[in-house]
Amino acid sequence: MRRLKIIRKKHGGRDSSGQVVVRHQGGEQKRYIRVIDFKRDKFDVVGRVAAIEYDPNRTVDIAFVYYSDGEKRYILCPIGLSLNESVVSGKNVDIKIGNSLPMSNMPIGTVIHNIELTPGKGGQLARSAGTSAVILAREDRMVHVKLPSGEIRKVRQEGMATVGQLGNVEWKNEVMGKAGRKIRMGIRPTVRGVAMNPRSHPHGGGEARSGIGMSTPKTYAGRPAVGKTRKKNKYSNTYIISRRKK
Repeated sequence: MRRLKIIRKKHGGRDSSGQVVVRHQGGEQKRYIRVIDFKRDKFDVVGRVAAIEYDPNRTVDIAFVYYSDGEKRYILCPIGLSLNESVVSGKNVDIKIGNSLPMSNMPIGTVIHNIELTPGKGGQLARSAGTSAVILAREDRMVHVKLPSGEIRKVRQEGMATVGQLGNVEWKNEVMGKAGRKIRMGIRPTVRGVAMNPRSHPHGGGEARSGIGMSTPKTYAGRPAVGKTRKKNKYSNTYIISRRKK
């Protein structure tokens, strides 16, 4: 049986030479990575939800599933999935919360999460707390899916998805309470550029409070901080029917 918990290595945002390459990281508590089954490739084997656990590495809770052949796995926990309920994945399983099946076998209007973009690769879309997507239509061998952002895109119908909306919807309303808790989460303070001196940031300097004092905002390295960053001819453009921003 594969290990379901692995110690998460701490890097503090530094590379092998010790230089900070990602700012605002460090000081986090020791954590274990829970190995999540995003593929749901244990076909036609019934599993029982033995526990619903908190995962510090993600916003949604996870369910500990004990399969009838003795194997144990973690899956993302949707709303309505409770202890001792059964889940199963396969081509011809029931449209029931927690079950996973190809989108070609799901009726239009089904609420889903953990959606595969490439069949067999594992779910990549709609995996965080409170998110879900809806199947809107079918066209050729593609399925039209409305994502949590409002974007409508085509996805291959052979890809797997799990029925239901993910739980822990109210996670955004949680109050941190103190700065120390953010540090233990691995998030260090972010200092504003205008509060620095000119040698530390392009926005720095000036007497008393002052604006950025330039035509366009800059990053700490002097690169423009606004504008479009998406490639014009990205490969996924052909699959997007309606963007989240009109």
